[in-house]
Amino acid sequence: MDWQGWLTLGVVALALVGMIREFAAPDLIMMAALFTLAAFGILTPEETFSGFANPALAAVGLLFIVSAGLRETGALELTVGRLFRGAQAIRPGLIRICAPVAALSAFLNNTPIVAMMTPMVIDWSRRSGLSASRFLIPLSYASILGSVTTVIGTSVNLTVAGLAVAAGMTPIGFFELAPVGVPVALVGIAYLIVIAPRLLPDHKHLTEHLGARRREYTASMFVQPECPLVGQTVDEAGLRALPGLFLVEIERRGHVITPVAPDAVLSEGDRLVFAGVVSTIIELQRIRGLVPATETEDPGYPERDHRLVEAVVSFSSPLVGQSIRDANFRTVYDAAVIAVHRNAQRVPGKIGEIEVEAGDTLLMQAAPGFLRTHRNSRDFYLVSEIESDTPPRYDRAWVAIGILVAMVLFASFGLYPISIAAFLAAGALIALRCLTGRDARRSVHWPILVVIGAGFGIASAMTKTGAASWMAGLLAGIAGPLGPYGALCVVYLTTLALAESLHHTAAVTIMFPIAVATAEQLGVDPRPFVMAIAFGGCLAFASPVTYQTHLIVYGSGGYRFKDFVRAGIPLDLMAAGVALVLIPLIWPF
Repeated sequence: MDWQGWLTLGVVALALVGMIREFAAPDLIMMAALFTLAAFGILTPEETFSGFANPALAAVGLLFIVSAGLRETGALELTVGRLFRGAQAIRPGLIRICAPVAALSAFLNNTPIVAMMTPMVIDWSRRSGLSASRFLIPLSYASILGSVTTVIGTSVNLTVAGLAVAAGMTPIGFFELAPVGVPVALVGIAYLIVIAPRLLPDHKHLTEHLGARRREYTASMFVQPECPLVGQTVDEAGLRALPGLFLVEIERRGHVITPVAPDAVLSEGDRLVFAGVVSTIIELQRIRGLVPATETEDPGYPERDHRLVEAVVSFSSPLVGQSIRDANFRTVYDAAVIAVHRNAQRVPGKIGEIEVEAGDTLLMQAAPGFLRTHRNSRDFYLVSEIESDTPPRYDRAWVAIGILVAMVLFASFGLYPISIAAFLAAGALIALRCLTGRDARRSVHWPILVVIGAGFGIASAMTKTGAASWMAGLLAGIAGPLGPYGALCVVYLTTLALAESLHHTAAVTIMFPIAVATAEQLGVDPRPFVMAIAFGGCLAFASPVTYQTHLIVYGSGGYRFKDFVRAGIPLDLMAAGVALVLIPLIWPF
């Protein structure tokens, strides 16, 4: 091996150290390594940027958009979200969470699924009187277990598939991973349901520790005909255990029901009056058919570009002394008041009839220009926008589900490559108004794409300079007495160790050329080694900082690093055992 190979190994080693020590984000470190190799002439300009033109990278980006389309239409809530609402204990809850999440993760990128499901799981666990920390790690793990059953389940699989094509190998089929992925997923889910509850902590969510000093609002919500809560009792609908929110009364055809009994049945047209914190009021708007009442007592259907804004009424405001309706608030300010806060006290009456006082805080749905126009207005002391999700487009949910099914069928039957199928699906979601262009752009996780694109170039440099062959000789020497199967185990476990230390995609791009070269030196088919890379790179559960889904639940569940280690290492070993038994049976040497 000449100086170029040693330089390549040195650059890769420095990149590994940089990512382990977290000197910078993985995408920055990988790009620095790639451009270092280019600067020394190891890679030509075409080789440097070839990874960013790989169809696998395009497929990953497009699948983020497809996942966003399902999220924005509420398709996940209409399907997966409903399945666990009836459970009232830990293991039934885990069954209803893990199984559907794993199934869905086979066809969608698992990061947006976990991002969407996390607040739903937290909300359900609070209503059930259970700690969310018992469920959020299993949520992340289940999404990873499901993702290893198809080639599109995770960016790691797509990266390995792209590297295989670039190496001249037969493309990885859509369901080719399933004979190993499905048994691994079944064993893993059984572990999450039976064993993991004994290992998981019982942490309280941060908001459960808040004291009484919370800004509480009074808000009214209308029950529309399509609302799934119609016909359910208050207790069945989960409205008695809302975090930080209390159902004060129900107004039905001019009659007021208060106090509200747990067995009171909700009906179409009911006006529900809540008192509580703004975060839970926002979550209520995500329930299909439950819409806020405004000062005109009409359902407030927010425009997609409207924002939730808080504003404190000043002493000099012309609103003081007038009711919200008499002040023509909507006409004057191009905004609709949906809740009012006053000195930690509940303000009785309908929104439109509330007489405004100086110091009142108004929660409103406002046009995009409200903040700019009234930030320095004498009418308000303080105007601030609330970070919140826009209510989903439930009327487009089944359209989005149909597009997903069509994409999977096109890709699985070979009618289109996955990159083209995903491109058509993303375009259809935007064209059929399931997703706006702005939301589509925002849904793409660009750092992940940078890591993948740079990883392709680094893998090319390791093959070109002979660095991969040198590393393969080292691995083959270590595992030589054990034969091809021993080398397969070494490759898998090395990939697993790197995946627990680095970004998962970076781990597989570094190990791919080494695995292929190891198979060539042993004179066996490289395909089982490639599959070992795919499974070893995905099935890493013990570190919370190397996978996006782990990071999503890390803070939300109040976890510590050791919580992932305690629950993840047994699953690492179980998944490795199943995979290493089945891989050589499905893909013989």
